[in-house]
Amino acid sequence: MNPKILVFAGSTRTGAYSGKTADVAQKELALLGAEVTRISLGDYPLPIMDQDYEAEHGIPENAYRLCRLMIAHDGVLIATPEYNGSVPPLLKNAIDWVSRIRTDNGKKVKPFNGKIIALCGSSDGRWGGIRAVSHLRQILSHMQADLITPQCLVPDGANAFDEHGNFVEERMLRSMQTVCKTLTEHAWLLSAQSRGER
Repeated sequence: MNPKILVFAGSTRTGAYSGKTADVAQKELALLGAEVTRISLGDYPLPIMDQDYEAEHGIPENAYRLCRLMIAHDGVLIATPEYNGSVPPLLKNAIDWVSRIRTDNGKKVKPFNGKIIALCGSSDGRWGGIRAVSHLRQILSHMQADLITPQCLVPDGANAFDEHGNFVEERMLRSMQTVCKTLTEHAWLLSAQSRGER
């Protein structure tokens, strides 16, 4: 059975470099035989995480929808932009809300615990979002996610893609291929273990 991989970007801006990076990842994962689900966080709007809001209204349904998607997939690939040297608020807010979920329909859930996750970064500058990726890695590690080591960083985002949405530089494609291959292999092993295979 092919692994199921969830892919999304940390920005919903039209033409966002993180969105284009996620698109490249989606194509490469599909070429490796993964069953890919590509979503936009814009389809799961959430209020700012606020425990007073949670106490009054409960956890929003869109947080549960994201949680269920994470649980239903063997692996996750997140492509993040870098805002002021760190993780964008849209992405952090989604992670914070999902992390609040402990049960769903009476069943205990831990959406991040042990989840195999790959990270990609993009930016206008020279470093390709490395600070955002580093901070995101720290956040998800705190939640006991299983983060793979390879990561794809896309600098100079305005010039990194051609008119078809592909990487201009071969080395960037090779970096993404390494990320996708590693994620797919780890996700396949996790899927096989959950089915009792070896």
